[in-house]
Amino acid sequence: MANTGRRYSRQQMTTILKEAGADSVRVGDVLRRHGVAPKTYYRWKARLGAVVVSDVPRIRDLEAENIRLKRIVADQSLNIEILKEMLGRV
Repeated sequence: MANTGRRYSRQQMTTILKEAGADSVRVGDVLRRHGVAPKTYYRWKARLGAVVVSDVPRIRDLEAENIRLKRIVADQSLNIEILKEMLGRV
């Protein structure tokens, strides 16, 4: 367990999943080679099973846009609360 706490990029995860999904390779051998625990592999497979390596940049862009939109909504909610307080005092 030398790799405890190691972080993998989404692209590395999908590459490992794709390699382990090949017919000619045993999953255990791939996991040992990359230092990934079976529990981690099955968690990745549940989350990223249908993701193709070429989709990774698009997913990253969508996640960044999602974060940006969440900030906008939070700012708007704050502005609405401030306006409500101001109108309540008048």
